[in-house]
Amino acid sequence: MMKTTPAEHPGLRLPIERGCPFAPPPEYGRLRERAPIGKVRMVSGADGWLVSGHEEARAVLTDRRFSSDRRKEGFPFFVADPATLRRLREQPPFLVGMDGAEHSAARRSLIGEFTVKRLAALRPRIQDIVDRFIDEMLATGRRPIDLVRRLSLPVPSLVICELLGVPYADHDFFQSRTTVAVRRTSSSEDRLRAFAEVRAYLDDLVTRKESDPGDDLLSRQIARQREEGALDHMGLVNMAFLLLTAGHETTANMISLGVLGLLTHPEQLALITAHPDKTPVAVEELLRYFSIADLAVARVATEDVRIGEASIKAGEGVVVSGLSANWDPAVFEDPARLDVERGGARHHIAFGFGPHQCLGQNLARMELRIVFDTLFRRVPTLRLAAPVEDLPFKADAVVYGAYELPVTW
Repeated sequence: MMKTTPAEHPGLRLPIERGCPFAPPPEYGRLRERAPIGKVRMVSGADGWLVSGHEEARAVLTDRRFSSDRRKEGFPFFVADPATLRRLREQPPFLVGMDGAEHSAARRSLIGEFTVKRLAALRPRIQDIVDRFIDEMLATGRRPIDLVRRLSLPVPSLVICELLGVPYADHDFFQSRTTVAVRRTSSSEDRLRAFAEVRAYLDDLVTRKESDPGDDLLSRQIARQREEGALDHMGLVNMAFLLLTAGHETTANMISLGVLGLLTHPEQLALITAHPDKTPVAVEELLRYFSIADLAVARVATEDVRIGEASIKAGEGVVVSGLSANWDPAVFEDPARLDVERGGARHHIAFGFGPHQCLGQNLARMELRIVFDTLFRRVPTLRLAAPVEDLPFKADAVVYGAYELPVTW
């Protein structure tokens, strides 16, 4: 049952860094218990609302009175500079920044690229990609190796590049810009420059595909739009930007953290190596457990809304903590326990919830399952080559992960 006690959380500023790689900030548990929806101060200095309860998070994410449109006044951004805020609000939206019929139309245009049938056709190619990078990893004469550089990053990078029709030779360009863009410690100028450079590249790529199409998602979108009589060049650039940046950064971090989680819980790893049919549930549990895109879901109220006893006014920003919601003990018993056989693990909101639930979630699931099954089958003696406390985690990034993961075998 939804809790009904409203509260303010005085002195609390978002975001809150994780102090432990295997647990949310301790403040989340206290906030959730005190008030699953409470007022907080955003880094910009504006007041907003933090949703930390699972049921409350789902209620917000399915309520159409909360807008995803970043152009609306009051939409919460994690930046303080007024000029940067203004420029962010001026960015043209695509999918995650749309509402209602506009959002539905944009989503329908892409949904065919992520059907069960199309993903099944991709599976052999993804398996080939994973095997290729593990082959190269095993062939190296030097150990330890950095799993992030050798496997976690290149696999989803190559998959999304092939899907979109982006030359893989350019993946280092995207990775370097994405790293700058998602680090909270990057200056506003550096972030905006990184975004602009990626957009400029994709603008040129879409132009080339308009005159010389191939067999890829971008080319199929161009053909579809031409058939409908309305080619939207900048819409295609925005779509490519979203899929490229979201399609490799999140999955790459989940590969690294998933491997780390299993290596540090050997009894759980033994279950999926002995019974590969358990891997799908293990993937859901790892997604819940790490919830790498903690504060990535934000909304602004378009009218006064009451959730329980919390009265949210029109124009107020709302941020949903996916990490806190996914560790809500009212839904996930003993949430601090990593349990690859957890019943109901898929109730997590690691991919969001409601109309804006991640379009590529099943592609990500497929990549994770293939990587975990293949890696631990082919390298059964894989182990960490450094203490967990010495690993460099992305406490400064919007998407959580590890900068390096040294392993040996």
